[in-house]
Amino acid sequence: MNVDPSGVEPDPNAAPYPPPSPKLGFLARFRVDLDAMLDLGATPWGERRIIPIIGGSFEGPRLRGDILPGGGDWQIVHPDGAAEIDTRYTLRTDDEALIHLTTTGLRYGPPEVMARLRRGEDVDPRSYYFRLVCRFETGDARYAGLNRTIAVAAAMRSANTVRYEAHALV
Repeated sequence: MNVDPSGVEPDPNAAPYPPPSPKLGFLARFRVDLDAMLDLGATPWGERRIIPIIGGSFEGPRLRGDILPGGGDWQIVHPDGAAEIDTRYTLRTDDEALIHLTTTGLRYGPPEVMARLRRGEDVDPRSYYFRLVCRFETGDARYAGLNRTIAVAAAMRSANTVRYEAHALV
């Protein structure tokens, strides 16, 4: 075994270079408009809710347009009250590109805060946790870089809208 002159053995798990630290780059602000929730009730995986997405908009430095109706959030609410987010919807940019967006994440908080959200009240988003991972898919060459982008967001929910700012991990 090689030992350096200081008598310290090299770390066999050390990488030859330090790993890069992730940074965030602002991508866009999203407003997702929602229809009334469909509550399927208790299933073997938790309480299943489907929330239809009926429109919305997004705007950022190089990405802006509308959210098309027809998407949804296929949520599971666990016994501890945490909602597992699973959305899929379509973006149409102002220059007519179509982009499929998938978000996954979690929303949870104190029971009284979550009850206020369920009633449609406006609640300070700092009083609960609502975080998303965003993945994009498009065949439009102008936006092909999004296919290789992972974004994260801190979101907030109101009665008929979810709002968030997506930040690309760079």
